[in-house]
Amino acid sequence: MSSSWNSVGLEVLYQVIGWIAFAAWSFSFYPQVVLNYKRKSVVGLNFDFLVLNLTKHSSYLIYNAALFFSPVIQKQYHDKFGDKEMIPVAANDVAFSVHAVTLTAFTLSQVLIYERGNQKVSKVCISITAVVSTAAIVCLIVAWPKSNWLWLIDVFNTIQVLMTAIKYIPQAVLNFRRKSTIGWSIGNILLDLTGGVLNFGQMGVQSIDQNTLVNFYGNIGKTLLSLEVVFFDVIFIIQHYVLYPVKRDENVKDGAKHQAEDTPVLDV
Repeated sequence: MSSSWNSVGLEVLYQVIGWIAFAAWSFSFYPQVVLNYKRKSVVGLNFDFLVLNLTKHSSYLIYNAALFFSPVIQKQYHDKFGDKEMIPVAANDVAFSVHAVTLTAFTLSQVLIYERGNQKVSKVCISITAVVSTAAIVCLIVAWPKSNWLWLIDVFNTIQVLMTAIKYIPQAVLNFRRKSTIGWSIGNILLDLTGGVLNFGQMGVQSIDQNTLVNFYGNIGKTLLSLEVVFFDVIFIIQHYVLYPVKRDENVKDGAKHQAEDTPVLDV
């Protein structure tokens, strides 16, 4: 039988932090959606980022939903880490993943209807997505005969960690090449950073209550996700406010002067 909370106060704090993190991470998708709508353009938003982001969030949804809802996988988790350990996935994790996949897909749909200049998805991005999808299918075939479902969802958790690290790079490089962050929303990053810090804090609260670090390495994907988010968001904040600051009136321009430079940063 899994462990229960030792402190009601910490349990409440855990839930509060978790749902605030959910709100921050969920709302982080909307500034970019609104910016795209107002400009009727997606110039400055890297398409590789969107495709990799959809791959990442889809993988994370599979992991979170499977571990949260499946008694079979929960039993395999307890067999591996101990019967008294709490499942390291909360309801807010599942809710966030569902929302993230939906909003990322919606943002991709904006690419199809708004001005996009010369931008396109790079060959490297397409190759990465194809390799990841093929690897996932192979792992499913391997796990199926012996019902190694915990191992399989850990594969998807690993995929989301790798995609998180990779997905930010195209946008950071695009900002560097354009020497501008026009067309890309800093509001997304500020909320993303807030969610990352709170997500890590939520895990810390559970660790304190249970007097163990198992939840950190039992769900290493969530731990690394929080650290990656903080690292890359700090880079974006420095780009926006320090390296390439823009005047307010520049934000209303279409960014046409940059369109000639808006080629895929990963293209080969």
